[in-house]
Amino acid sequence: MDKNVEPGPVRGSRSVAGVTIVVGTTTGTPAVFPSLAELPRLLAAAPHRMMFFAGASAVIVSMLWWACFLGAGYFSHVFPTSPIPAGWAHAILTQYGMLPLFIFGFLLTVFPRWMGQPALTKRHYVPVFVGMFGGYLLAHAGLLDLKPLLVAGLALMLTGWIAALAALGRVLWRSGSFDRHALSCYLALLLGACGLVAFFAFVLGAPWQFAFVAIKLGTFGLLLPIYFTVGHRMIPFFSASAVGAGYRAVTPRWSLPAMWALLVVRLTLELTHRFDWLWLVDAPLALFFLMHWLAWQPWKCLQPGLLAALYLAFAWLPLAFGLFAVQSLILRFDGNFVLGRAPVHALTVGFFGSMLVAMVTRVTQGHSGRPLQMGAIPWLTFGLLQLVTLTRIYAEVAPNTPLWLVVAAFGWLIAFLPWVLRSLWIFVTPRIDGKPG
Repeated sequence: MDKNVEPGPVRGSRSVAGVTIVVGTTTGTPAVFPSLAELPRLLAAAPHRMMFFAGASAVIVSMLWWACFLGAGYFSHVFPTSPIPAGWAHAILTQYGMLPLFIFGFLLTVFPRWMGQPALTKRHYVPVFVGMFGGYLLAHAGLLDLKPLLVAGLALMLTGWIAALAALGRVLWRSGSFDRHALSCYLALLLGACGLVAFFAFVLGAPWQFAFVAIKLGTFGLLLPIYFTVGHRMIPFFSASAVGAGYRAVTPRWSLPAMWALLVVRLTLELTHRFDWLWLVDAPLALFFLMHWLAWQPWKCLQPGLLAALYLAFAWLPLAFGLFAVQSLILRFDGNFVLGRAPVHALTVGFFGSMLVAMVTRVTQGHSGRPLQMGAIPWLTFGLLQLVTLTRIYAEVAPNTPLWLVVAAFGWLIAFLPWVLRSLWIFVTPRIDGKPG
């Protein structure tokens, strides 16, 4: 694990990313914010800074709209009608809007490093930010009964997505190598583009099946493959760096092909509505993910906290697919869909959400010159998010499901708000060690 330490006592001014700041007296923490005129240059100093800023903002925007929609429905208050089914809008804009902002910020940073290529420049990643974040905000405004804005937002998101594919594809092409993790992520992004196009077509009048395909591709063709691919590469690496001697990094070459094969079968069954046969692939997926979790030896990785959080987050993955398998088996032999959307929220809120906090916190700490420590606020958000996940799962079997859905939605906001505010502070201030980026 790279060693980032707080700088020693300093005083005076320094230039960071072209921004002159005044430095504090003991920790190197900036004592003066950059001006509003200087903020765009600072945000654009690195792709992760710009895209993570957008993602952290989207974490609140996405769930604020959804919580208000659910709360208004439960308490019989008037709320603007969504031009499309609200549940589908919630699924699409979290899967193709909120989480990809973080994903693109990470991949636009690490793709060149993975393949020994020069870092991407502003002309590569600023268009991704403008398209993805600008389109995301427009699309959310469009959910307030303003369909033209929704259409414009989705179109702008698609242009940002294409810009990201072009930038990352150029890195792959120039490298001349076949980095398995980069190729796996890029394939997932291509499927994500297909999903976004499908939903755009639905909004423009295509049959509802286009929306269904988009939602399933977002979960099992885009997010899950990228999350596992990045974890497959980074979790053993972080563990080996932190634990040192006595730790054996396990990254089997067969893992990614096996994952893709299983997910293709799962998507085929799901898209053909053979939900009662999903257990045939969900049980092997649960075992597949559990085997990797155990192979990475979590009992050796309880320190530092940033590393432990990655393992705690990953534990939701085999659990989620265990729930999927149980649900499908009951449907097959009893005909009842008893768990509702509990398994998918164990995956999306439990795994995607928890891993987001753990991984983004680590990247943010390291790339802002701060110590690689979890810290009180990230731990608070991480812990509360586990309660939110359990609440959302319980909502599916609770006597008053609509109430518990509202509780879970507002719980997400309460859990994430401290982490988001801390993250935004870091993204709009220079690195505390005075380095660029």
